[in-house]
Amino acid sequence: MPPIYKRYGKRIFDLILGIFVFVVFSWLFLLILICYCITFQFPIFFTQFRTGKNNIPFTMWKFRTLSSEEDKSLDERRFKLGDFLRATNLDELPQLWNVLKGEMSLVGPRPLPLEYEPLFTPEQRARHSVLPGITGLAQVYGKNGISWEQKFNYDLEYMKKITFLSDIKILLKTITLVLTMKRDISLKEEKFKG
Repeated sequence: MPPIYKRYGKRIFDLILGIFVFVVFSWLFLLILICYCITFQFPIFFTQFRTGKNNIPFTMWKFRTLSSEEDKSLDERRFKLGDFLRATNLDELPQLWNVLKGEMSLVGPRPLPLEYEPLFTPEQRARHSVLPGITGLAQVYGKNGISWEQKFNYDLEYMKKITFLSDIKILLKTITLVLTMKRDISLKEEKFKG
């Protein structure tokens, strides 16, 4: 029998904190939306199908940080607002909607694109036995600066000891990392090739 927090408490915690953050930072959502309108960067949101719990696909939401001109290189598609949102991780804010809908958790393995699904080993596929998260152990211990193998190891390590305290620690470390505004290297990350 899974621990009570993992089975029931985690979802309650997600809802309470998710609603709180959404309400308290609603002004920030509005400010970001206004910035998109002022800079004429449309569409505002980026959506993509990702693999969720039990391998069920869902639509993940983010603020768009690259232009929609897919025939250009990643560097050519960059714009200042997008660079800022990516550096501060504020582009992830719309995923609160995914959390409130029960498709994601505040903390968990990051949801990956559907194209990666056939490449997972059975052990790596175990990460889909829990809800994917906005942040997670792999994000606070390296994010895009560590190998895919290390990321999966952190995901599996997290899954073995999901507790209220571990989620709090990861969220606090995430806040610390966001405030440091480290140089963003996400555009240089290599795709997972199995």
